[in-house]
Amino acid sequence: MMNALILGLALSASGQAPLDQIQTISAQSPVSGAPTEVASNVVGSFDASLGYQPVPPPPNPVSQGPVPGALPGSPPGTPGGPPAPSAAAPVCPSTSSSVRPDWLQPGTCGGCFWLDGDCWWAKFFKQYYDAFNPSGDAASEETPAQRRALPESWPSPPFPGHEFQGYPLVGVPVSPHSGDPLMASLKGTWLGDWLNDNKIDIYGWVTGEYNYSTSEHSNQPASYWIVPNRAEVDQFVLRFERQADMVQTDHWDWGFRFSSVYGIDYRYLTSGGWFSQQALLENQLYGYDPTEVYADIYIPNVLDGMVFRIGRWIACPDIETQFSPDNYMGSHSLLFTYDTYTQTGIMLTFCVNEQWMFQVGFIAGTDMAPWYPGATPCGFLGLRWVSKDNRDSLYTCLNEIDTAKFRTFEEYGEEMGHDNFNYIVSTWTHKFTNSGSIHTNTEAYYMWQFDAHVGGTSSAAPPDSFGGGGLGPLIPGVAAAYGVLNYTEFQLSKTAYLSVRNELWEDQKGERTGFANLYSSHSIGISYNINPLWQVRPEFGYYRGYYQRAFDDGNAMGEWIVGLDTTLRF
Repeated sequence: MMNALILGLALSASGQAPLDQIQTISAQSPVSGAPTEVASNVVGSFDASLGYQPVPPPPNPVSQGPVPGALPGSPPGTPGGPPAPSAAAPVCPSTSSSVRPDWLQPGTCGGCFWLDGDCWWAKFFKQYYDAFNPSGDAASEETPAQRRALPESWPSPPFPGHEFQGYPLVGVPVSPHSGDPLMASLKGTWLGDWLNDNKIDIYGWVTGEYNYSTSEHSNQPASYWIVPNRAEVDQFVLRFERQADMVQTDHWDWGFRFSSVYGIDYRYLTSGGWFSQQALLENQLYGYDPTEVYADIYIPNVLDGMVFRIGRWIACPDIETQFSPDNYMGSHSLLFTYDTYTQTGIMLTFCVNEQWMFQVGFIAGTDMAPWYPGATPCGFLGLRWVSKDNRDSLYTCLNEIDTAKFRTFEEYGEEMGHDNFNYIVSTWTHKFTNSGSIHTNTEAYYMWQFDAHVGGTSSAAPPDSFGGGGLGPLIPGVAAAYGVLNYTEFQLSKTAYLSVRNELWEDQKGERTGFANLYSSHSIGISYNINPLWQVRPEFGYYRGYYQRAFDDGNAMGEWIVGLDTTLRF
């Protein structure tokens, strides 16, 4: 009786059980005349009113019905038996592009949850895991994108860019970002599909640095790494972009770029009228800046191609007028620090042929929006030439063409001032090797301004180690700043290069730095791309003033800076 109770409970819980697995201890089988041997594929069904009844096997998973001609008892997949059931679809990919420990292997709970799941954050994390744990398999060579311009000047990576200076460049293919972590994580979602269909990319990076300096209060007039002996976030950049296809010649195309920046670098990107109160009124160490807000229209049937740009863009001249990942080094030269960073207005770029390009622009002044009180109409002219053998380039710009008179106006309840200098700047680039593995960039400019004020653009905030103090004393007549800068680059491997930077620059009457001084700087750095997403750049340099103490808030003739910055892309 007890055996029957246990058996009944077991069968009623499962609904059915193989008869060859039913055992009783002492009671006779309740199935009258039950055979002594039961086929392994026969199951029993239990019903309180009917007792035990043998039933056919469950339907074949492929045919969902009896298989004609199947022999009783033949296992699936054997002669005479039903077809073998199809394998269940894997819940996540069975292959991996990276080296993984056992608990992250494809098909494991860890692998499916962290790396191979369908959710966007798993795809996002997988991009970094694969980049930091490559499998070592040889990557297939990608077919170079079609282009109408001369061949690339040098490889990128390891160098931050692969073209001679000057932009926008007609005939150069777009830079793909679909494989960047953020875009890759959105694949298969409605947003990712919409972005892909409209050729729009969302990507960015974060750059942080630490420096050791012989200065105690401030590294200025050296720039960007202005806080001595401390780690800082230089820039966190989020970019929305659609790149116009300027290689094709059969239709107009359009593009745009919106780059938002947060970090201490915003101080050097600030343009009057673009959230500029953070620096010019509050003198905040950290701030936000919408550095690039522009639209492009590409018209292929004007000369060899024309680009119409409207909005705010990073000024075309200068070796270093780039965001952090696009510069050779983490720190910057003095010559670059004290000229224009962005312009707001309209610019026309005309490609004559693969060697010549010229530009015409109408802007609102150096680092000023049209609606800013100090804004004034300015012109811009640019001319770019590349040698036929692709070994030399010359890019010359007449930047900010107007009266060059310093701007004074009422703002924030007091008299404010803003630079309105004019300058001519030219960069010559030469490749010592055909591949560009060794190349040099030499830049020089002459800048002038009338009735300037000491220190240039003023900040209404109280003075501290990083600026402020209001409008400086008047400098009657003309004041000039001029100098020469050289970068020489040596490729060390496919992922690393060495930079040597030297400059000599004079702020004749203190209109730019606040000190009438002759300066020089000498720096060496190595840039190493650990993988496509992570870069580190250690460097050291010496900065010197020759006429008076200008460094460390006027307490030192010079300073040594040893530092490192690192950039992580997303």
